[in-house]
Amino acid sequence: MGGSLVVRARRVVLPDGERPAAVHVAGGRIGAVTGYADAGSAPVTLADDEVLLPGLVDSHVHVNEPGRTEWEGFDSATRAAAAGGVTTIVDMPLNSVPPTVDLAALHVKRQAAAGQVRVDVAFWGGAVPGNAGQLPGLLDAGAVGVKCFLLDSGVPEFPPLDDQQLRTALTALAAVDGLLIAHCEDGDVIAASPDPRGASYPAFLASRPGAAEETAIGRLVAAARNTGARVHVVHLAGAGALPLLRAARAEGVRITVETCPHYLTFSAEEVPDGDTSFKCCPPIREAVHREALWAALAAGDIDLVVSDHSPCTPELKGLEVGDFGLAWGGIAGLQLALPAVWTGARARGLGLADVVRWMSAAPARLAGLPTKGGIAVGRDADLVAFAPDERRPVGRLHHRSPITPYAGRELDGVVRRTWLRGQVVEPDGVPLGRLLDRGAGGRPVPQ
Repeated sequence: MGGSLVVRARRVVLPDGERPAAVHVAGGRIGAVTGYADAGSAPVTLADDEVLLPGLVDSHVHVNEPGRTEWEGFDSATRAAAAGGVTTIVDMPLNSVPPTVDLAALHVKRQAAAGQVRVDVAFWGGAVPGNAGQLPGLLDAGAVGVKCFLLDSGVPEFPPLDDQQLRTALTALAAVDGLLIAHCEDGDVIAASPDPRGASYPAFLASRPGAAEETAIGRLVAAARNTGARVHVVHLAGAGALPLLRAARAEGVRITVETCPHYLTFSAEEVPDGDTSFKCCPPIREAVHREALWAALAAGDIDLVVSDHSPCTPELKGLEVGDFGLAWGGIAGLQLALPAVWTGARARGLGLADVVRWMSAAPARLAGLPTKGGIAVGRDADLVAFAPDERRPVGRLHHRSPITPYAGRELDGVVRRTWLRGQVVEPDGVPLGRLLDRGAGGRPVPQ
């Protein structure tokens, strides 16, 4: 049922701002938020250098179990999440085998996760050619929405949608007000671009130009406008699409957008040739794009920040070869998302309330998990003791892949303790996580 306790801090990030407060927990839920002095007996009192945050919600995590568990599994991914202050993840439907494109596969995924998750886990379904009729059933079974690719996904069992298939899927989803999230790069633009093979990062960047994102987002906007469906752009890397997104919203298209810590932290100019730990798709672009993404976040034109944690085996990353054309594209960064974003935010005069809005409240809202995403009465008591001024180099990571572009980098902010529904998450303790259904209460499903 969760723990009962009181946690108080001189700095608590609440939905209406930051102030001293005491958070009262009963049965795993927040029962009251009172003044700091109204904590009653034996409260847990945070240190003077700690801030109490709501647990983060990461709605873009590739766990890959079953089928490719050697890339990442539920045990290691959720250990990393808890260590990074993430108390809920939403698992992506591809890279596991089978992909989560029908009810049987969703059942297999839940069976694989059961009993080993250390934070709460919800699931995306997948939209692939020919399964539009199954999408409402996936939502009814608890998937928070469905993901599609608008170009080759990189794995054969999850093919992309063409424009007609995209409209067919969106029509089915619009009938039940379901959400489609899309990897937006255009395969024709990429096919007409230079060959990505070799150690040169500028050559790899040229192989996936910003025009590929802009063209694909234009296709998604057109389909959403035509069908009235809700859509979401995952992992925006290029600033060139921002005017298109602003215009679409202004005319009433129901579209949201996310970016990721690696696009906010790194720039193409600093990526060493041959260092394939930086490879992801779409790619890390030049510093001018990074700064425009930060400005768009501050202005509300980008809704949320999530990790797109997508590790693989060292052999697939191919550091010893250093060929950007051959290496798997994906960044391992789930555990580091909070300090990475906080490091960049504070350097630009942005606060922890902004980070919480992007990384907790907005992802919870996107995924339809109303008991997550904030320190408020009735919400799950998912809490994080965060030391924002402590600076340390990236060290031990719990996720399975040891390869990350953050290696050796110093980041601001340390997660010192994480509570899930009022209970401290211990790295080697009993797994406390639940498998979540979408909708009212984010209710747990049988394990």
